[in-house]
Amino acid sequence: MDSSNVTATTPSDGASPLRPHNPFRLSAEEDGRDAELVAEIRRGSADALEALPRRHQAFVYNLAVRFSCSPADAEDAAQEILIKAVINLDGFENRSSFRTWLYRIAINHLRNLHRGKRDLDSWTFDAYGRGLDATPDLDLPDPAAVPVDVKLLVDEARLGCTTGMLLCLDREQRLVYIIGEIFGATDAVAAEVLEIGRDAFRQKLRRARRDLHAFMNDKCGLVNRDNPCRCEKKTRAFMAAGYVDPHSLRFARERVVAVREVAARALPVLTDCDGLCADVYAAHPFYEPVDTARHVRQRLDEPGFRARLGI
Repeated sequence: MDSSNVTATTPSDGASPLRPHNPFRLSAEEDGRDAELVAEIRRGSADALEALPRRHQAFVYNLAVRFSCSPADAEDAAQEILIKAVINLDGFENRSSFRTWLYRIAINHLRNLHRGKRDLDSWTFDAYGRGLDATPDLDLPDPAAVPVDVKLLVDEARLGCTTGMLLCLDREQRLVYIIGEIFGATDAVAAEVLEIGRDAFRQKLRRARRDLHAFMNDKCGLVNRDNPCRCEKKTRAFMAAGYVDPHSLRFARERVVAVREVAARALPVLTDCDGLCADVYAAHPFYEPVDTARHVRQRLDEPGFRARLGI
């Protein structure tokens, strides 16, 4: 999408809400800014207590969206992760970066998110493929009969379907793929955040790519033009099934930037299946989150909160 349409205010640390610092590709200088904010919080700065989670809230939220396939659940998860980090800031030690510490909290929170619920634990590529095959191909809805632009409905079908494919990966594969393939983390950073070895991370990423990309190459018309499945043909059927609600779009937005604009990673080579699949997700929107930092600031007024932080 055209990132020139984005309108956003700029926080005091210089990052736009829709072009935040990518925590998975940060420089030592950016890690240093986190350390400065932590030090300011420990000296009693309420402003720093709001600024620190704001630096990371967009990526925490976007990580949770792709993990859960639910913006509403992701909003709750992002708030819980950031508040958990701030409440436990006295347990942060400077032996590692704040980024590593925070995203370990995020990863562990998501690993246990809604543990046992079918929507996160029982999807398989076989079942997903059967569902797509059983979904009829229909003409696009009448533009006069829907409350939004038909293109947005097609975008909603595309984004919802391809995000749903991520749920067919198991939890660990999903996290590895999101961090490594979509957000472009190096093996060093990803291994540190996931608390595994670099070789183990690379092996897990290869397996996640293999499973997801094989399915997309077999089913998805975005990746393989020989596949009959087309977002435009499935949109009306998705609407009838309740997957696309024209009155309440979950994924499609008119004014967003693409993940590729924010992740600041090399664009994939598009001559093979891996490159084409990666580009599908690189083109997904990077969503502006609810301002969780404001909620953290509000918690300052709760009895005992400042004392727990030692400020």
